[in-house]
Parts: sequence; structure tokens; C-alpha cells
Amino acid sequence: MKSRSEPIDLTKIRLAEELFQVNSSYSAALPSVKDTQRWVREMVNVLFPIRENNFLTVEEIDRRLENLKSRLSELLKPMGKDLNKPPEEIADMFFAQLHEVYYLLLGDSRVFVKSDPAAEKLEEVILCYPGFFSLVVYRIAHLLYNLQVPLLPRVMTEYAHGKTGIDIHPGAVIGRYCFIDHGTGIVIGETTVVGDNVKIYQGVTLGALYVTKNLSNTKRHPTIEDNVILYSGSTILGGNTIVGHDTIVGGNVWLTESVLPYSLVYRDNKIVVRDKSVPESIHFVI
Repeated sequence: MKSRSEPIDLTKIRLAEELFQVNSSYSAALPSVKDTQRWVREMVNVLFPIRENNFLTVEEIDRRLENLKSRLSELLKPMGKDLNKPPEEIADMFFAQLHEVYYLLLGDSRVFVKSDPAAEKLEEVILCYPGFFSLVVYRIAHLLYNLQVPLLPRVMTEYAHGKTGIDIHPGAVIGRYCFIDHGTGIVIGETTVVGDNVKIYQGVTLGALYVTKNLSNTKRHPTIEDNVILYSGSTILGGNTIVGHDTIVGGNVWLTESVLPYSLVYRDNKIVVRDKSVPESIHFVI
């Protein structure tokens, strides 16, 4: 036991005071991250109940949807002064448009089955594909983003980002029948516009040409038109960059200018294959 005469550790007191002052300066009008993530999980499981091995009756679905609507209002309430409408009205508007989002997601899921030879049936896509899960969360968050809800949509997509490695900003616009295969390392920036029937593979970046704060609220990410394929590792940058429809962008391409429809974009590099048994001088440069 410490002696009462032992000197007090002033460093700890100063640190505690500083932490208190800094943390007190943050806005208290924030949604609960934990509650938001739980809401997202339950929303996904209502839309696709096979994820929790359930078959829900119509009455059970109605009850869950009403519960989720009420909880969405509660998540929105701390941000009341930053909302353009009362939380209850926003929740009503969200659920009034959820049917449309659901049909977009059904279209996405069918494209996964159609596009990937490894996908044997729809249930496999819903249960196992991180690209599909990221699209589900994105489309839910994008609906709230369009209702001008601050911060909450970003908390939702960052939850999906943490689970899948796929970073889609809720402000991005993604059309129908999107296919995200493997997905790890994909980045889709806030002002990106993606058309219909686009296929995106792992490691693709749809980003800004450069980053500076004065570009806020400007188109700084590319536009990808319909029927485009973006292969793994391709990087497409800039708000004025348009990838024309029916184009294929090959792996590891760095693209900062527009390309016409029906283009094939690829790196012009050489891969040499030779017989190892044939002696050949090899020069290493370090």
C-alpha cells in the first residue's frame, strides 16, 4: 500500500485534464457507432434473412421493419439540429424508398451469379460474397445520404469497409447490376459516378487526381459509363476523367484522362518466359 506522504503523479492529472478538455470540445450530437453497426446488421438480415438462417413471415417482417424505423429515428435524434427534417419524417422517407433499393440489390445479386463461374447459386452470393455485402450497405447508406443525413451514412459504409476491405463512399452514385468480385482494396470516392452493368475487380481505385480541401463539393472522382470492366489494380483518377461505355480497362493501368467508348486500355509491358535449362547470363542491378 502506498504511503500518504508519497508525492502525487502530476503527469497523470495533467493528462486526464487535457483529455477531458479535448473530448469535451467534440460535438455531442453524434450517432452511436455501436448502435449504428447493429442497426445495419439487422437491416441486412431483414432484407436477406438467410444470412441468419431464418424464414420470416410477413407479420415478422412488418414487426422488424417497424422496429428498425423506430431505431433509425433514435439514431438520428442526436443530430437533430443538423437535419433538414425531423428524424421521424426522415425515417418514414427512408422506408418509403427501401423497396426500390431492395430491387436494385436483387439485380446486383443476380449479376454476381451470372458473372462469376465460382458462384453456384444466389444463396452463396448473399452469404459469402464481400462485394455483395458492401453493395448492400452502400445502397442503404446512399439512400440516407440522398436524404441529406450527415455522418450516419459514413459510419455505415466504414463498417462495411472494416468487414470487407471495400471502401465505398456513400455519396458515390452506382448504377444497376453492379458486380464487385473479390473486392479487397477497392476504393470508390465520394463524387464517383458508375453506370449500369459495371464489373469491378480487387484493388481498383476510383479517386481524385490530387487531394486538397478546397475541392470539397466539386466533382473530383471519375465517371465510369455503362458496361465497363475494370480489372484488378487499375487506378482511375480525376473528376474530368470519363471511361466511355463498353470499355475494358486492364490490370494495373494508371488512367488520368478520358477514353472513348469501346476502348481497350492496357499496360504495354513484356513478360518473358524461357527454358531454365538453357544457360543465359543474368545481370542484377540493385
